[in-house]
Amino acid sequence: MPSIRVLGHAYRAWRRNRAWAKHEPETPYLADLLSGAPVCLHVGASDGRHSYVMTQVAPKAQIHAFEPSAFTFEVLKVCLAWHRISGNVTPVNAAVADAPGELLLVTPIKMSGRMARGYAYLAAERPQSPVRPDFEDKGAQVEPTAVTTLDQYCEAQGLNRVDFIRMDVEGAELKALKGAEHIIERDRPHVLIEIHPLMLEGRFSGSAQAVLEVFLSRGYRMFALNADRLEECSDVDVEAPWKDYFFVHPDRAADLPDGVFKARMAA
Repeated sequence: MPSIRVLGHAYRAWRRNRAWAKHEPETPYLADLLSGAPVCLHVGASDGRHSYVMTQVAPKAQIHAFEPSAFTFEVLKVCLAWHRISGNVTPVNAAVADAPGELLLVTPIKMSGRMARGYAYLAAERPQSPVRPDFEDKGAQVEPTAVTTLDQYCEAQGLNRVDFIRMDVEGAELKALKGAEHIIERDRPHVLIEIHPLMLEGRFSGSAQAVLEVFLSRGYRMFALNADRLEECSDVDVEAPWKDYFFVHPDRAADLPDGVFKARMAA
């Protein structure tokens, strides 16, 4: 039986989904990417709000939702059940990186004493405070988490095609993408990824530019929301601590549903 705290967090997410409230501004554009019965990987699934949107715009979608936090994973499962989309979404209690194994999930504690679950990230060792270069904390909660790679997971699950990846991993973007090189080469999936320049450099010895090279070197085109307008771009906004970017490959343009991405890719 889920705890009262789990049920409370799940109810808040469920209620917001039902009201279509407080979704990230990029989520409406999923309808311009997904149709038919796409296979989707939701990496850093949290309470599953993006998974919910995917099932609404593509009801036959099959989604694999990765969430490393033990607490948030319970919230995710409750939300899936309440929305009656458990048949569409496979929850996976694991983090994603460039090699399988075990790492630590570091969840900062806000100055108010509350858990900053949306700021949790992977680490090999317990960090000293401040635990993030972009967050003021009063310590952190640390828990071990299983780690897989997307390539390994897809092989084990017999996923012979991946159509879409939503990734929000708080600075571990480059590690996660290195563990997905095979499916990116094979399938050229559409990708919506949150890029964290400060975390990439400060905690993962990476860079936003290296993340871009994964896609741009393979011929992907890059889009981002600026204000309320979707615009094509070629670089990351380094002034922002994080920002979402869409990557769409020309080889997949013909399969896009009618919408803004199909129109832009034809231009």
